[in-house]
Amino acid sequence: MKVLITGITGMVGSHLAEYILSEHPGTEVHGLVRWRSPLENLTGVRKHVCLHYAELRDLNSMVTLLKKLRPDWIFHLAAQSYVTTSFDAPADTLHTNVIGTVNLLDAIRISEIDPKVHICSSSEVYGQVTREEIPIRESNAFRPASPYAVSKVGEDMLALQYFLSYGIRTFRTRMFTHTGPRRGDIFAESAFAKQVAETEAGVGTGPIRVGNLDSIRTFADVRDAVRAYWLLLEKCPPGEVYNIGGNRTMTIGEMLETIKGLARCKIEHVIDPKLLRPSDVTLQVPDITKFQKATGWAPKIPFETTMRDLLDYQRGRTAATGKSAP
Repeated sequence: MKVLITGITGMVGSHLAEYILSEHPGTEVHGLVRWRSPLENLTGVRKHVCLHYAELRDLNSMVTLLKKLRPDWIFHLAAQSYVTTSFDAPADTLHTNVIGTVNLLDAIRISEIDPKVHICSSSEVYGQVTREEIPIRESNAFRPASPYAVSKVGEDMLALQYFLSYGIRTFRTRMFTHTGPRRGDIFAESAFAKQVAETEAGVGTGPIRVGNLDSIRTFADVRDAVRAYWLLLEKCPPGEVYNIGGNRTMTIGEMLETIKGLARCKIEHVIDPKLLRPSDVTLQVPDITKFQKATGWAPKIPFETTMRDLLDYQRGRTAATGKSAP
């Protein structure tokens, strides 16, 4: 079987590649990359995956690739995934995420192939919910609170439309907060871990800077997430949408205290107004009953292990370079 992963060089994509190679031997793993894509996340598996240069925002390149490769499964993970960046570059975020997804789905249609296609939406589509709406179900209203969230609504609905209109076998997930080693530094928990690692190594000075600590999140480990994605295509019917998330709910401030508790020195923090978003989603607690009933999946990795592994990853980067990851 051939599997194509868009966004293979990212945190989730690289962990998914590792999972498939480890747990499903005999599967060909192919990845979509651009000429400038950083490959450091693939260090452990680079010799075992086939990388293909193409651009999601260029329909012709996607048609050419899919006609040649003809994958059986596609995990569409590539995206402009930074909420804060989406406020600075909303048009680029929409172009990358929405038009990129249209091009992928059109390329599948034009190529006349019939793969299973995972379209990775996001819990951000639900926006700010009320206490009465917790836990959040798949039927909850969309209230996107950022250009990124709007782009994920677009991806989500396009996947449904191409299933209804053309019979393309799309599977949608709305993944809640997931993290672990290789998490981008712009996300809260990774930014905290990065600054702690710098402070421990003596290359950071002063208190670490943080944003809104009152938001509530339910955390999952990225390695549990990729296992869920495989089960999605293995066991679920096409055309459906599923919430996926962890089982540890807390405020961002409580998450910060967990990381500080793992530090090798005393860590102080201060609120940085520059890290506060124009609008924020402060209450994200998923109902994952539908996905669990369909697949039997459940989180396995404890939250404390996730935070320790994330901090150790940042420590390794700091030790290797004398500073944090770029």
